[in-house]
Amino acid sequence: MKIIDAHLHFSKIESFEKTAKDISFVDYSAIGLTREFENNNIIAGIGMGVTEEIRGGFPDVSSSNPMALDLEDKLPRKLAYCVGVNPVKLVGESKEKELLQIEEELKNNAIGIKIYAGYYPFYVYDSVYDPIYALAEKYDIPVVIHSGDTYSDRGLLKYSHPLTVDELAVKYRNIKFVIAHLGDPWVMETAELVRKNSNVFTDISGLIVGDKKEIERMKSEKLFVEHIKRALVYADNNFKILFGSDWPLVQIGPYIEFIKELIPTEFHEHVFYRNALRVFSKLQK
Repeated sequence: MKIIDAHLHFSKIESFEKTAKDISFVDYSAIGLTREFENNNIIAGIGMGVTEEIRGGFPDVSSSNPMALDLEDKLPRKLAYCVGVNPVKLVGESKEKELLQIEEELKNNAIGIKIYAGYYPFYVYDSVYDPIYALAEKYDIPVVIHSGDTYSDRGLLKYSHPLTVDELAVKYRNIKFVIAHLGDPWVMETAELVRKNSNVFTDISGLIVGDKKEIERMKSEKLFVEHIKRALVYADNNFKILFGSDWPLVQIGPYIEFIKELIPTEFHEHVFYRNALRVFSKLQK
């Protein structure tokens, strides 16, 4: 089965590097990612652009737009990317310059936009993002929105609640929105948004952080598994769920096996491959 990993990272973020070294035990490098792709028949990955200019500063308000994949000078061959947005830089004198830089990436190689709700103190429907959604509509680009728990204690959860996406979905009917991480722990709210709005999708990345041993431990936690399954059943649409790993926060191979157990076999090809092509249309070009 061909697989597209629709949510991973390839940025020089201190917390990602520490997690890779001490928790998930992965080789966080181009060589390491290429090996993960080859071992798991992953034909493409989508990196979520994010940067920190101050070591350990993630989420870094000083990062310039567009936030990119800067772990190494050259991206692995099968890795596409979504440009990350730092909304702090979209307020004030630098706004037009920052927007032009984002648009340039969308004209060329970027296949999507990533908004870090919860990491930056703006609701996703704040007017600061209006020019971003205008660009998404202009270039027919999907918008991935971080939702749920933040991988930093400096995040503010009120901004990352998935219900905030409902206003976007209704206002911007021509834009595909992807709620990242199933909005965990608010998975039922995400399920309702996926069910209600034709233009809202979700990825199931980052539900577990760790190595194979940690994944096996969590698979044995009945309440955890049922927490996720309940939302997937309620959403009732396996054509709007995308596989993603959130690498390097987890080992991809064992995480694939975990997700396979959550999704009925007849929908594996859609969740692991076809749905990503449907949302990220530039992957097919």
